[in-house]
Amino acid sequence: MTPQTIVVPVLKLSIMLTVFGFGLQATRDNLLYLIRRPVLTERFLVAMFVIMPLVAILLPSVFNFQSPVMIALIALSISPVEPLLPRKIGNGGGGVAPYGLAFMITAAALSILYISLATRLFGGYFDKPFSVGPGPVAKLISMSVLVPIAAGILFQRVVSALARCIAKPAALIATILLTLGFVAILVFLLAKSLSLIGNGTLVALIAFIVVGLVVGYFWGGPNADERITLSLSTACRHPGLAITQHSVNVPQEHNAFGAVPLYLLLSAVITSAYVFWRRLKIQAPPNHSRNLQFE
Repeated sequence: MTPQTIVVPVLKLSIMLTVFGFGLQATRDNLLYLIRRPVLTERFLVAMFVIMPLVAILLPSVFNFQSPVMIALIALSISPVEPLLPRKIGNGGGGVAPYGLAFMITAAALSILYISLATRLFGGYFDKPFSVGPGPVAKLISMSVLVPIAAGILFQRVVSALARCIAKPAALIATILLTLGFVAILVFLLAKSLSLIGNGTLVALIAFIVVGLVVGYFWGGPNADERITLSLSTACRHPGLAITQHSVNVPQEHNAFGAVPLYLLLSAVITSAYVFWRRLKIQAPPNHSRNLQFE
């Protein structure tokens, strides 16, 4: 039994419970948030699906980090679904939680074909036989995002009173499992992660996250809340999708797995600091557009 066989199921379950909890609290307006804002939709598509992959291509020319780090960055750059995004946005920082939920669902649906196409384009750029069929991506996205959110919405519609009662316990269990899984990843992959430090690895990962925050903020339009939401959305990626791409294309590069925990740790620290800073900036109570707060 390998560490992966223990940790991965725990992480999957925690993410599924978290997204299920989002569905228990979702409203029709939340789901239609982006559809009713086509300009905002265009902005997040460009930021997530175009700018961040370009950043991943440019970083290796600036920093002399190891090949596994480059592989991880490229995989993360085309993994634009963060299952925990609505919680990060709803818990502070001035972001719009309904937008975060709508973004998560929209990005998940589009990513099934996008990741397959982007992987082939990267393969052509680097002259490597990279490819990921839509099947593995669709399976992961369906199990981690689409099915749990649909189940939560259906449960809410059928037994709304019970849905309100179990929303907080489900979120608590999901948080505990996620914390345990994250700690386990750090322990099991610590040696691989430490072996990658040096030659600008940490600086490159930090730059990737910070660029995502900056691009999202300044590309998010005139509404301050939506700018903040897009900045978090752009900086946060789906580690499971990145690992899936890595496993299919370069399974021999075992050390690339170590770059993902480094990214997760740095992303958690930087985005938490960003959210804390935003909380200090926000004095007025939430406006009507922030009508959904996840526990």
